[in-house]
Amino acid sequence: MTTTPTSVTEDTPSEVSGDAAWESLLARLNRQSVTKHFDAYADIAWDDPEMHLDPEDPRWELSADDPLGATDWYRSLPAATRARLGCESVASKMKAGLEFESILKRGLLEFASALPNRSAEFRYAYHEVIEEAQHAVMFQEFVNRSGLDAKGLGPLDRLGARLVIHLGRWFPELFFVFVLGGEDPIDHVQRQALRRDDLHPLIERIMRIHVTEEARHLSFARHYLKRNVPGLGPVRSAVLAVGAPTILAGMAQLMLKPSPQLVARYEIPSEVITAAYTDNPDHRTATAESLRKVRSLCEELGLLRRPFGRLWRSFGLTAT
Repeated sequence: MTTTPTSVTEDTPSEVSGDAAWESLLARLNRQSVTKHFDAYADIAWDDPEMHLDPEDPRWELSADDPLGATDWYRSLPAATRARLGCESVASKMKAGLEFESILKRGLLEFASALPNRSAEFRYAYHEVIEEAQHAVMFQEFVNRSGLDAKGLGPLDRLGARLVIHLGRWFPELFFVFVLGGEDPIDHVQRQALRRDDLHPLIERIMRIHVTEEARHLSFARHYLKRNVPGLGPVRSAVLAVGAPTILAGMAQLMLKPSPQLVARYEIPSEVITAAYTDNPDHRTATAESLRKVRSLCEELGLLRRPFGRLWRSFGLTAT
C-alpha cells in the first residue's frame, strides 16, 4: 500500500524515555513503514509529459538565494548554461546522496546483525534499509534521465565510508551521528525548497517522497542517541564528543557545496567558490541552521561540554 506524500512535517513523538515508550515509538515507526511507504516506480509517473527532464529547462536555474546562484559569475552565464549547471547540481547531489545511503544501508545491516532475537530495532532497521534502497533507485533514475554523467563521492570519501559502515556494529552511537550528519542538512534544504512554487514537478515529487520517509529515519536516529548516549563510558563519550562535530562539518559541506566534478566541468573560478561559500557569512549561517536540530540534540546529550564546544565553534557549527 502506498500513499501520497502531502505533508513534510515530522509526525513521530518528540520525546522518548523508558523501555515502554521506546517500544511504543518503534511500533509506530514500524507501522508507518507498512502503511506510509513509497515505490520509486509505482509512485512517480516518470513517463508523464509534465515529468519530462530537460536539463536546459529554466526551472533548473539556481535561485538568487543559492550561494552560487547569487554570484555575478553565475548570473552572467547564458540561460541554457545556468539551467544545465543547476540541473547537474541536483543530479550530483542525488548521486552523492544515493552513495551516502549505500553506506547507511550497509551500516544498518551491521547494526541489525548485532541485535538479539525478538529485537524491535531489528525490524525497524530493515524497514529503513528497504526505504533507503527505494530512495537510491529514485535518485539514480533522475540521474539517468538527466543525461548528465554525475559522479558521487570521491576516492577518499569512499575509503572513509568503509570505516563508517563498521561503526554500525561496533559504535552505533557514532554511526547514527553520521546518519544525522548526512540526512539533516539535505532534509533542511529540501523542506525549504518545497515552499517554492516554481519547482519542476519531478524534483518536487522526489523531494516530497524523500522527506516523508526521512522523518522516520531521523526520528529513530535521534531517539536511539537519546536512549543510548547517556550510558556510554567516559572514553566512548569523549570519542563521540570529538567525532560528532568533525563528522557533521564534513557531511554538511559535502551535501551543501558543489562537487569538485561540477566545479571542474563548468570551470567555476576558485575566487567564486571562495566568495560564495568559504568567505560567505550567509552560507556559514545557513550551514549552522541546517544542523540546528542535531546540534541541539548533541548539546542535550552533553557533547558540547568543555572543552569540546571549541570544536563546534572552530568548524563554524554554532549559531552566531
